[in-house]
Amino acid sequence: MAGGTLRVVLGDQLTRGLSALDGLDPASDTVLMAEVMGECTYVPHHKAKIALVLSAMRHHAAALEAEGVRVDYVRLDDPANSGSLSGEVARAVRGHRPDRIVATEPGEWRVLEAMRGWECETGTAVEIRPDRRFIASREDFASWAKGRKSLRMEFFYREMRRRTGLLMVDGEPAGGAWNFDAENRKPLPKGLRVPAPPRFEPDAITRNVIALVSERFGGNFGALEAFNFPVSIGEAQAARDAFIRDRLPSFGDYQDAMAEGEAFLFHSLLSTSLNLGLLDPLEVCRAAEAAWREGRAPLNAVEGFIRQIIGWREYVRGLYWHLMPRYATLNALGADRALPGFYWTADSGMACIDAVVSQTRDHAYAHHIQRLMVTGNFALLAGIDPDEINAWYLAVYADAFEWVELPNTHGMAIHADGGIMASKPYAASGKYIDRMSDHCRSCRHDVRQATGPQACPFNALYWNFLARHRDRFEGNPRMAQMYRTMDRMDAGKVAAMRRQAEAFLDRVAPRRAGRAA
Repeated sequence: MAGGTLRVVLGDQLTRGLSALDGLDPASDTVLMAEVMGECTYVPHHKAKIALVLSAMRHHAAALEAEGVRVDYVRLDDPANSGSLSGEVARAVRGHRPDRIVATEPGEWRVLEAMRGWECETGTAVEIRPDRRFIASREDFASWAKGRKSLRMEFFYREMRRRTGLLMVDGEPAGGAWNFDAENRKPLPKGLRVPAPPRFEPDAITRNVIALVSERFGGNFGALEAFNFPVSIGEAQAARDAFIRDRLPSFGDYQDAMAEGEAFLFHSLLSTSLNLGLLDPLEVCRAAEAAWREGRAPLNAVEGFIRQIIGWREYVRGLYWHLMPRYATLNALGADRALPGFYWTADSGMACIDAVVSQTRDHAYAHHIQRLMVTGNFALLAGIDPDEINAWYLAVYADAFEWVELPNTHGMAIHADGGIMASKPYAASGKYIDRMSDHCRSCRHDVRQATGPQACPFNALYWNFLARHRDRFEGNPRMAQMYRTMDRMDAGKVAAMRRQAEAFLDRVAPRRAGRAA
């Protein structure tokens, strides 16, 4: 049937209330959903990430069809599949001959650039609508950022609290403070029972997708055996309810903790469902707030969780679109070393690194401190090329899409943006990892040593990083104490640490031609 509207739904837009579906007429409109090789391969995605997105897409398409919506669903193994999103839009236009194409703005700059070419490529009018699934629109963030010398998340977060009314009492923050981060840094006590997250057994759709991914992407990083992601709205809601009931009460205290053999601790595991569109972020926050108001979870836990969503999640998305595409090219610290192979193999000999990489391989998941203060901290201290570490994070985590991955890695983890996001780099020696985890107990390296064959590599790397970037950071008030401590050290010890760090890096992460800062 010619005419009507071709409505394009992307793999991370699995929301019935998507703006692209506004005004949908089942009698004349067609929804296009396409699994394409280009989206599966632009970085070497974790096998479980590909399986998650494809299974969730198929479940969403089935739900639309159950409503009577006409869905043109292109499977990855369709012999006619062109392999690209733009190619499938053009093929759908030829097949359906719509009057227009309607889409919701994508989450990634590269996809938006492709969308902007559809009208010329197909000869059909294209309307790209705002993505209402975020609380702050791109225009809202731009308005907040206008004229500000500093774009710090904390101030944006306070604005979001006022706007949503979350955890506000008579116009003031509940508990008399905007955040309770100081209460949320406890190491995990010995013997504390950690509730298991709910189990979502793969159904026939997911089993078919897992078989397809095993066949087509068998050589990719990651395992599929432990696949346990929600792939439908119903499963995502069950995951939300289980978190609020079982793990939210202890989330605040131990959100920064790390422990051997504990992949999930008290974390929500809801980021994939939020980023795919299976859950509404404001509804999730309201449910967490209700748990506090009803006495089922303490304020420090609920505030910390809500801050992750209306603070960090909304903030990084706004920052991404406000500063792209130049943001991705920044390399303020001139980092130019290759990504070490152990980011894929988990054989560094450093217990913390190997634990995080092994967990990432098995589950396509690591929590924010594992990403920031272990793999991210190492990349910062080592001076890993931003393109390489960004591509790794984008590939290996099931919740990673560029709008959320790039600012968190580029700005928070490796300080490549020169301080747009963070007032200081999140650099730490082995002492931090020892304080927040039990990894050092089983490590072949000695966290108390900075030089010598048994020394923890993080220690020498930390002091070498400070020395290497002294001109940039010495005047930073938040780093002054670190430089005073270094200045009290014996000069020979500092030189020995620097030699050890550089020798180690030349062995595991050789220099590459760096980009201009």
